[in-house]
Amino acid sequence: MHDEHGFNWLSFLGVDLHHYPSHVVMAVVVSLLLIVTTFIARGQLTRVMNSSTGGLIPEEKLTYRNFFEIVAESLYKLTESVIGHHDAPIYYPVIGTLFIFIFTANVFGLIPGFLPPTDNLNTTLALGAFVFVYYNYVGLRAHGLAYLKHFLGPIIWLAPLMLIIEVASHVFRPLSLALRLRGNIMGDHVVLGVFSGLVPYLLPVIFYGLGVFVAFIQAFVFCLMTMVYISLSTAHDH
Repeated sequence: MHDEHGFNWLSFLGVDLHHYPSHVVMAVVVSLLLIVTTFIARGQLTRVMNSSTGGLIPEEKLTYRNFFEIVAESLYKLTESVIGHHDAPIYYPVIGTLFIFIFTANVFGLIPGFLPPTDNLNTTLALGAFVFVYYNYVGLRAHGLAYLKHFLGPIIWLAPLMLIIEVASHVFRPLSLALRLRGNIMGDHVVLGVFSGLVPYLLPVIFYGLGVFVAFIQAFVFCLMTMVYISLSTAHDH
């Protein structure tokens, strides 16, 4: 999905989109935004922890801080239920980082003049490839070279066939993650653009709400599948 959908702030600001593709620039923008937000949130958390209440008493109304605390706590509980109580603290930082990055990147598509980096296959393939490398790495770290035995199956004379099936299955995992994320975000962005052009008042608000929901669900599904892959690779029945 390219920049022909309409006005793009990047070209307006003088960014050469022929040399610097929009999805690369937007991925960098999202990363920098999240880094800055992290430092701001860390400063706020430090001030709260140093206050008289020590951060133990929650704020009465929904704020930036407790909203993300609710999201983080819910995601952590899900990680515990899928991966296990013991391993959840180990893998949660990676899963949480993936969720925040993907959700933020998806939401950027709702801002007029911006394209979400996740509507480009290169971005989603990179995310899928990272998950593929990561869950195989943690599998090797948990089981050593014995991790490779599950590619051969339980019956030795079926090992060549099982090897082909297992390798194909594992290769398809990052591809399915990438295509699902890219397809849904691209479709949502196109629908929003079409209805915003046809009926520029009131009706697009509905699709903006739907867009936020789709952005959340796609980030959630991506991370849920990542949890499942990690759980499978670290299971002790290998």
